[in-house]
Amino acid sequence: MKVDKHVDSTEVENLLKAILKLRNINEAKKFFRDLMTVPEIKSFAGRWKSARMLDEGISYKEIEKETGISSATIARVSQWLNYGMDGYRLVLDRVKKNK
Repeated sequence: MKVDKHVDSTEVENLLKAILKLRNINEAKKFFRDLMTVPEIKSFAGRWKSARMLDEGISYKEIEKETGISSATIARVSQWLNYGMDGYRLVLDRVKKNK
């Protein structure tokens, strides 16, 4: 398994363990709203939407138009989607499987 030294710390693991304790969307909304600002939440949501759209083969231009996210951010999401730690791929595949 690939490991990114930037997220391989006790504090990051503690945060991720806390996230795994969330039981439903309502709990997740409460936790993330306390943890992050509204713009941070919207930024993460936009990146996730970009990943889903890229996975569907939608163009950067259309993604930028629909999400308001910069082409530079979309390019980074694309890079991580294709050559990252496979985190996007893992969750995208699980979401597709559960539809």
